Amino acid sequence: MGQAKLKGASQEERVATLFAVHSVKPLTRERYNAFVAWTRSPIAAVAGEELQFFSTLDEHVIGVLIRDRTDRDYGYITLGRDGKGRYRCIGGEVSMSRNDALHAMLKDLKKHFDSGAEVFQQGDEVEDKAGIDLFTPVVQEEKLSSTFQLMRSSNHWLPARSIMAEMMRHFRDIDGNFVEQFQTTGFDSRIWELYLYAALLEEGLYVEKPDPAPDFMVSFGRKKVFIEAVTVNPSLNDPAPKPDDKPLFRPIEEIRKLNETKIPIKFGSPLWSKLTRAKPYWEMPNVVGNPLVFAIADFHEKQSMTWTSTALIDYLYGVSHDFSIDEKGQLIISPVKIEMHEYEGKQIPSGFFLQPNSENISAVLFSASGTISKFNRMGRLAGFGLPEQRMMRAGTRYKHDKNSALPEPFCFEIKQGEITETWAEGLSMFHNPNAKYPVDREMFPNIAHHYFDEGQIRSYLPDFHPYGSYTWNILPIKEEGKPSGA
Repeated sequence: MGQAKLKGASQEERVATLFAVHSVKPLTRERYNAFVAWTRSPIAAVAGEELQFFSTLDEHVIGVLIRDRTDRDYGYITLGRDGKGRYRCIGGEVSMSRNDALHAMLKDLKKHFDSGAEVFQQGDEVEDKAGIDLFTPVVQEEKLSSTFQLMRSSNHWLPARSIMAEMMRHFRDIDGNFVEQFQTTGFDSRIWELYLYAALLEEGLYVEKPDPAPDFMVSFGRKKVFIEAVTVNPSLNDPAPKPDDKPLFRPIEEIRKLNETKIPIKFGSPLWSKLTRAKPYWEMPNVVGNPLVFAIADFHEKQSMTWTSTALIDYLYGVSHDFSIDEKGQLIISPVKIEMHEYEGKQIPSGFFLQPNSENISAVLFSASGTISKFNRMGRLAGFGLPEQRMMRAGTRYKHDKNSALPEPFCFEIKQGEITETWAEGLSMFHNPNAKYPVDREMFPNIAHHYFDEGQIRSYLPDFHPYGSYTWNILPIKEEGKPSGA
């Protein structure tokens, strides 16, 4: 196209021509993060602000335009896949004007596209222990869990498989049995670990897998926090939830009763087991003197994670909260002490943070969103999946109104460019008022934080904080959409 014609074209046409000439395309922030969130060093966000994202047409090389936070000038970085398929830095320049940085990056991307290179060896891939293939079966077919079989074979879950494949290129299997458990008896617990891995990285933390335990060590600067993941599972006499089970919608009154009786015991059992293990986590040499957090998720029945958080709060602090509205229309919250939880003859004392040795547990993390549906939504927002696939999400969220005692509903379709979602969305940290080593909430800036102060729970919540939701995953004609708790 001649220069005169370019000058007469609209800005949109000129930009499109510029991209076409350099064989590049723009990337959304969500797609860029799906590729590089697992590579990016936390210090990068401190040093520079990522502004625009591009890739070669084949996505073998990615480019990001960056503004230096100190000097306020611009630069760029290009990233290509190494021998394990991970995007890592292969070039870049700094101290430029924005326009110069953009054109230099486009030129660099075109060079790589024209070369046809797909792999950019870094020289350390052989010694590097990171990288896991989750979806190639490592056991006989009959031993695979029905949930895993459905996930690896159905196009409903293609977005989740795609984004998980990217993150697993960076994941280290410390125990050596992660894949086997993911494919057989430990699908839910391993999904919860992967969710935590993604959310912790998103918080801008250095994330490591200590050997042999706990599951995670996160740090920033000199601050460290150790995290052990745990799940609430079906009882021995309860049937394990299956992917083709119909959604279980319990009446509100039944939920209220279960949250007072059965569910605190369900949470208490795995938390108590972690607290009283023969070799306490807080006595491990690498953990001593640092905050220790238990991260728990509920998978004891289908969709149970969407309605059990109230029971966890009551059990942790040994207090429930009644509410009323006074004559002026103001909300009045009254704490009610709980001594014991009882269900079908089984009793446990309330107040996990009041139990012996619990001062060694700095906080408990919980989310109703650490499920496979979360990965599916995040994958869809990153552009993975089939074009005709649709997702609808509905649930309840915190209502930012000091006189509101109840959450408010939400419902929307998962659409690129219209909906945003983060890994940390819906994640809550319940701080132990008696903790020997409290957690600095500034290390986890994008999650909800809850404190127990003067008999009341005081919460600091993001603008959008869901309590629970369902995701309807729809593929027309060939496969029917099925709702899934998330």
